[in-house]
Amino acid sequence: MLVFYKERLAFLSVPKTGTTAYESALAARADMVISDPPMLKHAPVYRYNRFIRPMFERVCGAELEVMAVMREPVSWLGSWYRYRQRPFMEGKPNATHGISFDEFVLAYMKGDKPGFADVGSQVQFMKAQPNGTGVTHYFRYEDQPRLKSFLEDRLDIQIELARENVSPAMELTLSPGVAERFRRKCADEFELYASIP
Repeated sequence: MLVFYKERLAFLSVPKTGTTAYESALAARADMVISDPPMLKHAPVYRYNRFIRPMFERVCGAELEVMAVMREPVSWLGSWYRYRQRPFMEGKPNATHGISFDEFVLAYMKGDKPGFADVGSQVQFMKAQPNGTGVTHYFRYEDQPRLKSFLEDRLDIQIELARENVSPAMELTLSPGVAERFRRKCADEFELYASIP
């Protein structure tokens, strides 16, 4: 998570949406960088609302706008699947070795997910809170020019990005039946993604 106090902006770090590259590029420019532990680096809206927002509101009298990046839902799961295919993951409970992408997505749709498919939800990560705290600015992972342009304008800087924390490359496709079930079961993910300009 990155906070830019003067610009009144908090950049949430949705997992598997390329935010590590932005963190590296903007850390020196940010007023607050939370890069570890992962549960704070990847603090969802509800955790931001509970811990970070009150700090700025009570101490500084400032309300920050919140920005977040969302990845197309199948691509997002594909990135998780590939990430958990890294060689050093082999033999670990969260590894996806020996599991097809279809099996991974089917496991993700279960109520009681096995560890390898328990990767959270982008919709839940960005869910607005009862007090109105929510994401002010949504961006698609697939539209990097819009995201980069917004940050360059808002922060008045030029951003040079490097690829970081990249999942291993592999061709992934869902069988039509699994893809259809996923679209039905996780319709809210696709609806939110479709709503982002």
